Amino acid sequence: MMCLLAAGCRQDMHNQPKVKPLRESDFFGDRRSARPLVEGTVARGDEDGDEFYATGMVDGQPVTEFPFAVTPEVMARGRERFDIFCSPCHGRTGDGDGMVVRRGFRAPPSFHIDRLRQQPVGHFFDVITNGFGAMPDYKTQVPVRDRWAIAAYVRALQASTETGIQDVPEAERGRIRQPATGK
Repeated sequence: MMCLLAAGCRQDMHNQPKVKPLRESDFFGDRRSARPLVEGTVARGDEDGDEFYATGMVDGQPVTEFPFAVTPEVMARGRERFDIFCSPCHGRTGDGDGMVVRRGFRAPPSFHIDRLRQQPVGHFFDVITNGFGAMPDYKTQVPVRDRWAIAAYVRALQASTETGIQDVPEAERGRIRQPATGK
């Protein structure tokens, strides 16, 4: 009877084969237990070394320029991310009339008011990162580069309401349907 009980008390779960960090191992040919980091790997939170890029601030003041060139690809990414993360409250045009607001939540300010038009781009990046008022922070949901792309798209939305046909290249003007003026 004792032999049967002893056979049932196996230690497989207790004595699992595992590799301890930084110990020698037979698993890999170079006898390391862990693989070296892939070149260019940035640990989560390590972008803090570049204050401008990571925070949108320099010496506690919002920056006025972007940390990289704003290309059509950046704008497309910014629009995509804006539509996902921002438009539920801010609306697709940035007027503060998103679906969440129509369901009874407090309306955010329109991006088209003078106070926000005059804010440096670093302000928008900082608000996306850390939140402001009723807006939560998005630093864990939206990567740094995407936050900058969203800030660029917000600037484009702001510019779109103050643009006239004279700002469109002549080659593109024919593609735009102009409102009837009644003349």
